[in-house]
Amino acid sequence: MAVFGILLGVIFIIYFSMKNVSILITAPLASFLVVLFNQESLVETFLGIDTNSFLYLLTNYILKYFWVFLLGSLLAKLMEESGATQSIAQTIIAKIGTDNPYNILLAIFLISFILTYGGISLFVAMFAIIPLARVLFQKADISWHLIQIPLWLGICTVTMTIIPGTPSIQNIIPIDYLDTSLTAAFVPSLIATIVCLVFGLWYMKYALKKSQAKGQNFSTFAVISDEGQKEGNSPVFWQSILPLVTLILLSFMGSMFGNEFMKKNIVYFALTIAVILCLILFKPYLSNMALTINKGANDSVLPIFSTAAAVAFGSVVVNTQGFEIIQEAIFSLPIPAYVNLGFLTALMSAITGSSSGSLGIIIPNYAEYYLQLGLNPEMIHRIATIGSNILTIVPQSGVFITFIGLSKLSPKQGFKESFITVTVGTLLAEIVLVLWAVFIA
Repeated sequence: MAVFGILLGVIFIIYFSMKNVSILITAPLASFLVVLFNQESLVETFLGIDTNSFLYLLTNYILKYFWVFLLGSLLAKLMEESGATQSIAQTIIAKIGTDNPYNILLAIFLISFILTYGGISLFVAMFAIIPLARVLFQKADISWHLIQIPLWLGICTVTMTIIPGTPSIQNIIPIDYLDTSLTAAFVPSLIATIVCLVFGLWYMKYALKKSQAKGQNFSTFAVISDEGQKEGNSPVFWQSILPLVTLILLSFMGSMFGNEFMKKNIVYFALTIAVILCLILFKPYLSNMALTINKGANDSVLPIFSTAAAVAFGSVVVNTQGFEIIQEAIFSLPIPAYVNLGFLTALMSAITGSSSGSLGIIIPNYAEYYLQLGLNPEMIHRIATIGSNILTIVPQSGVFITFIGLSKLSPKQGFKESFITVTVGTLLAEIVLVLWAVFIA
């Protein structure tokens, strides 16, 4: 019954999330089902404040990421309402043109790739990229639902878990437990990166042609509005791009050359300076700066609470007796240990709605177990890291909920291409690593 309760809770939250019911409602209700069938204390889970309670888990996430969401939202709103995103988009359009929409998608992918490989979190990248992409897609009249492919390919595949040297938190977590480095399993990771990118770029072209064949355009999935289409004077290109360039450079320099404190906190300093630059550079182009700031702050509230609720649900599940039974069943499967590791981290990611949350549970608790089996530490590092990303895109995952909130796509409109881009691309990369570990390493 304990395992059944977990399955029921997961089905419940997925079904109603896809029906566009707020995660703020579905997450507590799904958690209620899980706790009830696992015979845990309902009072302590929902009214208590200990480390396993729903409210503690929710607020703990908000405490960790409040400044990222707030500053990221302010940056996006200042650039959008000043006309900076429009200025950047016009420059890109002038260079690329609108005759080949695939080049627009490719440009969004490259910007996303550079931002996240430079050390910027995928949440911050989404806040910065989506308003810019909206203008580009509208000018080129590309179906808005296709934003899923270049965005996720750039921020949530290779630069998140696969490419050697990426400074993502997912690539950092295993280091202390396995005595590895950011470039763990260098050669197979490079091969896996190429495989993932080849698939992603092919799928991007395939989906674009399919969309064009159906006669879809920007208005098919997006309501045409004045967002990013500021009338009157807008900042010139160098003014518009400077806050983003500053954000990238500061994040990269702090991540590569800063001390431990700076490496851990550079994103806050970089975002703050980028926002200050926006306030200085864009002041002449904002009719009401206070109103713009208020809009940016308000826009950050729902995404962070929604994401925190999804993470809290996953954490409630992980702390139950039923999940212990599921873990034991996975360990008893007659499959190679490397496959077992990838499967476990993928499942944990789907339940917690977070790849970093999955690794934060698996690596501290099970790294020693896999080392004692004689597995290569670098292969453990990379297989676990990539595995944690295979099922990142599920309806209740935090990053997906944030994406839906920012893109204004419905969960149904925004899921298919997101899931295929991340899950299939990452799964192919995982297969490369497992085959290398079993037959070569």
